[in-house]
Amino acid sequence: MAQVRPMRADARRNRERLLEVAAAAFTEHGEGASLDDIAKRAGVGTGTLYRHFPTRQALLEAAYLDRIEAIAARADVIAAERAPGEALPAWLNELAAGMIEVRGMKALLGTAVTAGGAAVDTARGDCLRGAAERLVRAAREAGALRRDVEPIEVLRLVHGVATAAGATHEEGGDVGRSVRRYLSLVWDGLRG
Repeated sequence: MAQVRPMRADARRNRERLLEVAAAAFTEHGEGASLDDIAKRAGVGTGTLYRHFPTRQALLEAAYLDRIEAIAARADVIAAERAPGEALPAWLNELAAGMIEVRGMKALLGTAVTAGGAAVDTARGDCLRGAAERLVRAAREAGALRRDVEPIEVLRLVHGVATAAGATHEEGGDVGRSVRRYLSLVWDGLRG
């Protein structure tokens, strides 16, 4: 069995920069975002891009998962900075905004994230569920959240908020304001 060598620090930085730039490019320009432009904006050559991501689809999937994982990781950062009753709604606000941002990338992925157990969809669900479980458990234990509220319910409610706020955007409204308002209403119903 061949051992996998750890990625060199410079290669890891290049990969991270490519993912960051790709997420912005795909969000702004859609699936047809120029890969040459992405490499250039990331400060690497196209050969480096293709070494990390051999296809456009591979780059799109990796950028999508990277954004989801970053949103999930924020749960632990926020939990370390705030009390449980403040951490959960703060993260839900970031989650809703993040869902709106990555929704366009998800649409571009098409069948890679549709129902049926695709690896991308499974990885996305696992990291968000884990983050929600930690924050929901802490908020329940602190008495800041109803004891009967389940993490999956919270995720589904935030998905609804993101969908509603996305409609606000299409109508020319303030998405951030809508997210805060809708989450405030949801949080009032969830509190212990």
